[in-house]
Amino acid sequence: MAEMDSSSPYSFADFPEDVQLCILSFLNPIEIANFACTSKRFGPLCQTDSKLWYALCDRRWGSKTQIGKWGEGKISYKLLYKTLNKWENLIGFWRRCGQSQQKVNPAAASAGVAKPPGLVFFEWGPSFLRGSRVSPSQNGTYGVLKSPFLIMGISAEGQIANYLDPEGHNGADCELGSPETDSIHVNVNFIGDFHFSVEEDESFANRRSSNGENARSGGDDSGDEVGGSNGFESGSPPASLPEMVEMYQYYANRSSPGADRSLRRQRKRGKERQFRKRWETEHYLKIVDCFPTQSRPLQGIWKGICDEMKLEFYLVEYDGVGISCRRLGDLSERLSSCMPVFWTSNPTFIDSPLSPEELHVYDSRIHIRPPPDETYVDDEVVMRVMYINSSFDLVIPGLEGNAANPWRVEGRIWQYKSGAFGFGFLRDNFVVDLKHIAQNGCLLDIMGPPCSD
Repeated sequence: MAEMDSSSPYSFADFPEDVQLCILSFLNPIEIANFACTSKRFGPLCQTDSKLWYALCDRRWGSKTQIGKWGEGKISYKLLYKTLNKWENLIGFWRRCGQSQQKVNPAAASAGVAKPPGLVFFEWGPSFLRGSRVSPSQNGTYGVLKSPFLIMGISAEGQIANYLDPEGHNGADCELGSPETDSIHVNVNFIGDFHFSVEEDESFANRRSSNGENARSGGDDSGDEVGGSNGFESGSPPASLPEMVEMYQYYANRSSPGADRSLRRQRKRGKERQFRKRWETEHYLKIVDCFPTQSRPLQGIWKGICDEMKLEFYLVEYDGVGISCRRLGDLSERLSSCMPVFWTSNPTFIDSPLSPEELHVYDSRIHIRPPPDETYVDDEVVMRVMYINSSFDLVIPGLEGNAANPWRVEGRIWQYKSGAFGFGFLRDNFVVDLKHIAQNGCLLDIMGPPCSD
């Protein structure tokens, strides 16, 4: 009997509390709720915010961000868990859908400044989520230009605080929403897992403009406007439809004295509010599978210098039939996503040692690289080769009547020991070497002063 007692397993209640919390931190909220229903003694343990929910947040995001700094350390960890669980899907690359409709600064336009880049990269900050615009440099190097775009955080009161830098001039380590940054308070609306929009928070903008008008007029409010800054619009949820406000105002004013006069005032003030709008809504789509995996080593976003010594971003995808590589352009640009750089229907590698013929195909070509004064590690040891057989009938607008299809070509993909790869065509005498644009959640070869966390 003594042997049976000594061999009996320990129950969960026998473990110390810190061990219990460590075990529970591997569960998700639904599993924890189910576990709390198994016994009354476990209910209080599963409701401790400073212990259990902190353990959940720390295990999942503790190595990526500083959990205790979110919301200035004044918010509940349960709220933090729900927020970060929703925002975690933003990490990675997104690109703008459609052309940018933002008003260009006259000084920037006269200086020939191009429109904002359409590629955005999200990463963890110390107490916020940071989105940065990303674009290739134009100096013939592998440098990547990174400018601030969007900061997403939580205020000390537990409110979502999203601030946008329209010009990308403010530093990435600026205080969240500080007035000197000239940032715009925005709403980030999620449309499924792969689509979100960024729109100006009109209720915040209206409150700010109303406060400014009241300050200039000594606090006098005529009360003519139905649904002012403290009325219908501010009580509506973010991103409420303007048509609903106009419809309400229209039918409310039809039966009131001086309806025409009031309606004209409403339209005038609506135009003034529209004139004061600083940001036009933009939509962004997620670039899924933007990093290579063991089974798909060529997958993801890469950067390479083309024959014009111009840095380009490339997107390599496994489409179920083969592998395709396209230049990563703006979705608004014509043919930016349908013209492949190369395509192959047989994604099979030939491992080394390579035949003398294949070695000659590689050794007889030159590598397009940055100027000699740039230092890069020469780790381009070929491990294996893949054939490019883009010999298929592509329907390309503007080339239907041509007898010769420029995409009906053959070439090679050389994967290097570093994990990067290069590609070239048999009709050319050069190799375009593609390198990682990001690794371990961080952009590589960032130009300008580094961002300090």
